[in-house]
Amino acid sequence: GDFLADISNKYAGYYFPSPGAVQLENMLLDWMAGIVGYPDTALGSLTSGGSLAHLTAVVTAREARGIEGDRIGTAVVYLTEQTHHSVNKALRIAGLSQCVRRFIPVDDHYRLETAALLQAIVADKQMGLNPWLVIGTAGTTNTGAVDPLPEMAQIAQARGLWLHVDGAYGAFFALCDEGRQKLAGMEQSDSIIMDPHKTLFLPYGTGTVLVKDGRNLFNSFAADAAYMQDGAENDAISPADLSPELTRHFRGLRMWLPLKLVGAAPFRAALAEKLLLARYFYEKIQEIDGFEVGPPPDLAVVTYRYVPKRGDANEFNEKLMQALLADGRIFISSTRLGDKFVLRTAVGVYRTHLDAIEQALTVLEETARKLEK
Repeated sequence: GDFLADISNKYAGYYFPSPGAVQLENMLLDWMAGIVGYPDTALGSLTSGGSLAHLTAVVTAREARGIEGDRIGTAVVYLTEQTHHSVNKALRIAGLSQCVRRFIPVDDHYRLETAALLQAIVADKQMGLNPWLVIGTAGTTNTGAVDPLPEMAQIAQARGLWLHVDGAYGAFFALCDEGRQKLAGMEQSDSIIMDPHKTLFLPYGTGTVLVKDGRNLFNSFAADAAYMQDGAENDAISPADLSPELTRHFRGLRMWLPLKLVGAAPFRAALAEKLLLARYFYEKIQEIDGFEVGPPPDLAVVTYRYVPKRGDANEFNEKLMQALLADGRIFISSTRLGDKFVLRTAVGVYRTHLDAIEQALTVLEETARKLEK
């Protein structure tokens, strides 16, 4: 797809010079809105990734709620310590650094506690502040946890907050039946981001932002200039009117071509397989003496660590992580959950199958045993 886009060098910002490119991208956005469960009023934009998608959503929420001037300092954003750092970056770039930020506690599964969210909103209202934006995550980076989106949506709607969902990692799991059940509530959000370059297995530089009421997105970014007067009023909505970008690469082709060639079924099957593999890994790693696990995976991320018979567990797992990287047979990552250094297996590559999971289990056991001698 990128090869064809590059050699044709299509400008995908406005409809009138490149109607085919724009119609193709709009078709993809409609398809993704259907995955989320948004109505026909939704509009969106293909972005370079989650960071630009978050920025687009934050600016849209800012404009829709009139957060400007003196109102910035009293506007409150609700998130958790598990919220991706690109959300804070988006707030800063959007000129909202002075907003009040409330970090809501998470439960034992690292999901936002809705009772604490409601309590914080009520308290802020009583203090004369303006509860404005709540961030939910459909698949956190650290653990893959899915926040309780239906309950969060109910609270946000009742209190007049904008609910934005970070579905960069997890939203596409809604293509399969099990994932759709776990992601219930996405359709009640006001905006969402999702990254085709993650769980749709596409090349980097393919992100998406969707806004349920597309008028808010259009009103936030539409612009006009004399040299663009050739566009007819009945043209399709142009990406440049729904995004900070005017100059745009034809991103849609890299996404459209594989879907056109093989359909959605292989992607759906691959995502269902990743959920099964993560659950299998979670069950099997517990059977290896010395390993303890984090919460059961909501999606396809498993956290765990080895508890040695002697010495500090954090120090041991740091050494274990370095030994695994030096070994080179498997590639996992690490993170910190509270005061614990933990290992993290993310089953997120379409070429990862059961044999790779079995190998990972074997290598983990072998390496841990060698280090403990």
